[in-house]
Amino acid sequence: MARPLVIKVTAGADAPERCNQAFTVAAAAAASGVPISLWLTGESAWFALPGRAAGFELEHATPLDDLLAVILAAGRVTLCTQCAARRGIGPDDVLPGIRIAGAPTFVEEITAPDVQALVY
Repeated sequence: MARPLVIKVTAGADAPERCNQAFTVAAAAAASGVPISLWLTGESAWFALPGRAAGFELEHATPLDDLLAVILAAGRVTLCTQCAARRGIGPDDVLPGIRIAGAPTFVEEITAPDVQALVY
């Protein structure tokens, strides 16, 4: 079995290629059966809200809402607690299946045995 993958995406519409790369890698891993955890931080926090991923466009890229659907179906998506608070996003605002958690949970995930962590 492949080792689990934790991906932290720190960019959103402010850096669309970097943002899309994180979602693409996470979705590809999920589709391949790799245990995946995607963390939405910084400007990517907005994609935890309904309709936001659908509004993201990048030429020659799979639609972000399609990638997010694959990740949610096969893995875990977490919105950073502080990033959510700074944007006024609460637990009732996010898409079904997205949790809000903070640094202790992130550290727990990335320090588990055999985990690979990537930051975009």
